[in-house]
Amino acid sequence: MAPVLSAQSHARTEAIRARKGAEPIVCLTAYTYPIARLLEPHVDLLLVGDSVAMVLHGHENTLGATMEMMILHGQAVMRGVRNACVVIDMPAGSYEASPEQALASATRLFEETHCHAVKLEGGADMADRIAAIVEAGIPVMGHIGLQPQSVEKEGGYKIKGKTDESAAKLLNDARAVEQAGAFSLVIEGTLEPIAAEITRNLSIPTIGIGASAACDGQVLVIDDAVGLTVDRVPKFVKEYADLRNEVAKAAMSYAAEVRARAFPTADHVFRKQAPKA
Repeated sequence: MAPVLSAQSHARTEAIRARKGAEPIVCLTAYTYPIARLLEPHVDLLLVGDSVAMVLHGHENTLGATMEMMILHGQAVMRGVRNACVVIDMPAGSYEASPEQALASATRLFEETHCHAVKLEGGADMADRIAAIVEAGIPVMGHIGLQPQSVEKEGGYKIKGKTDESAAKLLNDARAVEQAGAFSLVIEGTLEPIAAEITRNLSIPTIGIGASAACDGQVLVIDDAVGLTVDRVPKFVKEYADLRNEVAKAAMSYAAEVRARAFPTADHVFRKQAPKA
């Protein structure tokens, strides 16, 4: 049985769709309950990205993400959300084979997490998958340009839109995603003028990451944005904090106090209270 589109999912995804050309949409990734709680007051969208495979699980790329992983983290984020729209990535291998596979996977994500939408990578080649999911009542966010799930096939992370042929394909992909019924579209790792042109030519909002300030919104991986990433930080990232050093300093201070028997103190232990007179 096809899932029934909840009023909440419809309201939140349609609110994002309505932001086309208006105030920019703020999006960050979230993978855990406390991060979702901390981010929600400041964002419109929370993306439970398949980047969780790299950020929290130490995989080399996003291909390490599984359906079980996305459901587990999606459920955690949903527990921390009251107002933001939550979108969950469909992991590699869960939708490419056929529209039927795509719908089955999207239905599982939607029903087991109660998220508001799912996201999948691909343009014209995935339009029938998007259409099948949307027709069943599940909102879909598209993703074109640099597609992390294709990194092994393409031999690395390669910026898109460098040739006229590539630019034309990107615009065709964007239009195909829109026509298939997606409510928004991520454009990743694409030359700025091309991402801006795509944004101008679509009636649905675009969310840029390593793309253009002209996009209708922006998304970053939260660990990148707050300086927690311990491996390579992409060029397009701006670090708004330096939590790497803060965490390291806190751990160093804790270790020093434990070794010196300076922690715990009387304030941090439990003692039997003296009987009242």
